[in-house]
Amino acid sequence: EAELRLVKFLPDILSLQKNLVKRFQNVGDLPFRTIADFLHGQKTVSMKDWYRKGINIVLTTWNQLRVSLATNGEIKIPAELCDEDRDLDSDFRMLLPRRQGPGLCSTALVSYLIALQNDLVRCVEKHTGEQTSYEVSPADVTDLHMIRYELAKDLMPLVLANTQYSIEPGRKTLHQYDLAKIQQQVLTHFLQGRPIITFQGLPTLVNRHDRDYVIILKDVKDKVKQEALQSLTSTCLAAELRSYSEVCDALSTVEVALGFLAMTGGVPHMLLAGYLEEVLRMQDQTPPHALSMCRLTHCVALWQLLTSLKSQNMMRLKRDPFAGFPAEYKQALGDEDRRLLSSFFSKTVADGFLLEIHELLQLELKKPAAHRDFSPQWG
Repeated sequence: EAELRLVKFLPDILSLQKNLVKRFQNVGDLPFRTIADFLHGQKTVSMKDWYRKGINIVLTTWNQLRVSLATNGEIKIPAELCDEDRDLDSDFRMLLPRRQGPGLCSTALVSYLIALQNDLVRCVEKHTGEQTSYEVSPADVTDLHMIRYELAKDLMPLVLANTQYSIEPGRKTLHQYDLAKIQQQVLTHFLQGRPIITFQGLPTLVNRHDRDYVIILKDVKDKVKQEALQSLTSTCLAAELRSYSEVCDALSTVEVALGFLAMTGGVPHMLLAGYLEEVLRMQDQTPPHALSMCRLTHCVALWQLLTSLKSQNMMRLKRDPFAGFPAEYKQALGDEDRRLLSSFFSKTVADGFLLEIHELLQLELKKPAAHRDFSPQWG
């Protein structure tokens, strides 16, 4: 019964998850290590309070259910993820619903709460012989859909109202409970008419490295007319985004926009900042100043430029941006090939060409069967 009382928190937990998925869907390297770091990083008091409320609900619910999740949950969680209570110093990743890793905690928690409600709703239908429930998706769940009650506020008054007392001389007070009436009122007040909650549409975070940007960029080009960046804009961006972290922040912002534009399209000449704030309602995802004048029509070109700048910064930091590439693509060019390549660049505007080549490297050559379409041999 104590677990059933936690079902009422499902809408709040889903709301938090949907917000976090929307915010971090295309973010590769998380800028927060702990939950406290995340709360500290909020720019406004109102957002910090909103997140704190939702996170406290998640932590409280998790701490009360973690043992049951480890043994009875439909989603199997590694034992080490369930072996201790969580608090604000815990790994921030546990809040991000995923199908693996610490984020499995968040996914399993929601799944368990849904199963608790669904099992009781089906039990009521079996008991009454009436099928009064309906289905609702996680995206549409509200407080009104949930089995919710307080023991002291709701159940105890109901029981007391259906209890008769008798006092016999020299004996204790006798209580007579009208169990049939109590049962009927519990059914009608708290259980009947509640929906079955489906498991389709649960918030799930997909790592941006798992997304196929060949498809995403193609979809964006099909739905939003794309234009190249002016050379002056590219130069200014490269000058303003001097550090690796600044480039990564800007790239994450652009990838958030690309993910949604690929699905829904957009107005080409709308400012990127306006799109994030007004359309996606992501006030806390304001783009870096360097991107403030860029528009949706520049998103693909921005992605090309920023991924290239990221690779350049990685090389400055003595890191290999092409570490996962097959060795046959990394063979040094011979003298004659170097001469031919230098001759080509001397007669060509190289900037745009290099961005296209870099995109090809990033999107195609990491694939296991890349050698079938792109020969490692020069010429």
